[in-house]
Amino acid sequence: MNDREAAANLAQNVKALRDHRGLSQKRLAALSGVPRATLANLESGSANPTLQVLTRVAGTLRVSIEELLSPPRARFRRYPANTLASRRRGGATVRALLPDPLQGLQLERIHLPAGARFTGVPHTAGTREYLTCESGQLELSVSGEVVTIQAGDVLVFRGDQKHSYHNPGSGEAVGYSVVVLSPTGL
Repeated sequence: MNDREAAANLAQNVKALRDHRGLSQKRLAALSGVPRATLANLESGSANPTLQVLTRVAGTLRVSIEELLSPPRARFRRYPANTLASRRRGGATVRALLPDPLQGLQLERIHLPAGARFTGVPHTAGTREYLTCESGQLELSVSGEVVTIQAGDVLVFRGDQKHSYHNPGSGEAVGYSVVVLSPTGL
């Protein structure tokens, strides 16, 4: 990292951390003992601070000096649709909605072309499933009982039973499945 990069990182990090903590430059100056003009120079990227200034600012913002000088953290991370886990089941495409697993929770998008169907896998006892239809219609068969839902409807059922999904319509259907897994050992 060259001096210019370090100054730019410092400027962005001090401003972001100060804003995140709801501090004005004046308030940060009072808390840290660093003159407001010095803080303004830090945030503009034009300062060449001493170790004492960095230590005071870092301490007041409750971060390390390394964090002040490191590249700023991304505010978000984009995951293109084709990078999310996807699988084919029967005639359906089932795609994860989140890039990272959440303990005890599965969120998936289900795309069923006209007439397509697939069989779900029963989960552990006590699991609850939520199925919502975004477009078209979805037919759910749960332990021999059949229920059809339309766009906007939500169906809640025990996920530890035999169940299958079907698109009885002439166009595609899209739904979302939320599976709340039962804690094991109960």
